[in-house]
Amino acid sequence: MSSTTVVASADEHRAVNPRSRVILASLVGTTIEFYDFYVYATAAVLVFPHLFFPASDPTTALLASFAVFGAAMVARPLGAIFFGHLGDKKGRKITLVGALLTMGIATFLIGLLPTYATAGWLAPTLLVVLRLAQGFALGGEWSGAALVATENAPPGKRAVYGTFPQLGAPIGFIIANGLFLIIAALMPSTDPSRPSDAFLSWGWRIPFLFSAVMVIVGLWVRFSLVESKAFENTVKRGGIQKVPLVAAFKSYWREMILGTFYMLATYVLFYLMTTFSLSYGRAATTAALPGLGYDYRTFVLMMIGGVVFFGIFTLVSGPWADRWGRRRTLIWITSAIALFGLAWVPLLSAGPVGVMAWLIIGFTLMGLTFGPMGALLPELFPANVRYTGSGMAYNVSSILGAAVAPFIAVALWSYGGGSPFWVGVYLAVMALFTLVALILGKETRDIDIHH
Repeated sequence: MSSTTVVASADEHRAVNPRSRVILASLVGTTIEFYDFYVYATAAVLVFPHLFFPASDPTTALLASFAVFGAAMVARPLGAIFFGHLGDKKGRKITLVGALLTMGIATFLIGLLPTYATAGWLAPTLLVVLRLAQGFALGGEWSGAALVATENAPPGKRAVYGTFPQLGAPIGFIIANGLFLIIAALMPSTDPSRPSDAFLSWGWRIPFLFSAVMVIVGLWVRFSLVESKAFENTVKRGGIQKVPLVAAFKSYWREMILGTFYMLATYVLFYLMTTFSLSYGRAATTAALPGLGYDYRTFVLMMIGGVVFFGIFTLVSGPWADRWGRRRTLIWITSAIALFGLAWVPLLSAGPVGVMAWLIIGFTLMGLTFGPMGALLPELFPANVRYTGSGMAYNVSSILGAAVAPFIAVALWSYGGGSPFWVGVYLAVMALFTLVALILGKETRDIDIHH
């Protein structure tokens, strides 16, 4: 795709949605979506191995729970195809509403599921189905939220606006884990390796059911949106594609491949610092897979402290990417991620201060690499296939990165005899793949996305 700047009229660049509405609509949806995903991720560590995957070997139960967690990533490209088709043919607004409803209903129903003790294998089967529905919905959510932000951004501010949907990830994490902390505190356990009976009986369901309230708020905000000028211009020109997916693969296959690998290091880092780190931080030093041995409350509070840096540096990354360009900024950040992967053992061996430094550095890098993606991936594609193209790149990368990251991490953790060394090496290698893609790609900061 040419990166030549296209001169457009002032009317074409004029945003039809007020700044506050754009920011809130792009932020609230991804906050809800990531809240739902984090609720599942936390339950995958604390609850589901006990209630849905009973096994004599706790490691096997944990791996089974993570496998279901990863199954949602497989459904995400399907969601990207479905919602991308709607978004490129019918518009961004109605598609975003549909994605949010799908995610909210699936999450709410997880909170009503029977357990293995009462329903046998029907319980994990239903969990898999609803988890797939979550992934299907998220496949259409992110790209739509990113398009709402970037297609309504003023000139020279696309990366800044593109950070707002990204900010939903740390906010969703804090809300989800904060709610779990409150519930766990109200239902304390006498066994540090296992949640209380009350928590396992019904307490874990509260965060899933609470998502219904958040979805109602998100729908109210999104129904107030006006369709973007970029999509309206495409309609006026008669540029709507009959099958956007075919058009994207035919003319922009290179951009889809590059976009997939642009996101690879981000996804691996994201899920290692959230899902895997919670398992590693809580594992007893004397267990079959020794870890840091922190109790749940202490380690989650430490993680939340790190996630604050995630949010701060997500916002910091926007002005950097607008000033220096997406490619240059991400090359430096991805190089730092590779070095961070090689520093896991010395950091995690340095006691509580080293562990906290590990969390802060990891989540800081997460914010810096995740923030620019809200602008970079949509900029790779023209308006008539942008929803589909950016969604496919983002979500295919979820299979290569996020779907397998927790599973591979636990396997490498076991292979290393409890040492995180090989898990860090895995992150470094994935960062090198992203670095190669960035070097092969082109700068997109100065293109016009209204065509």
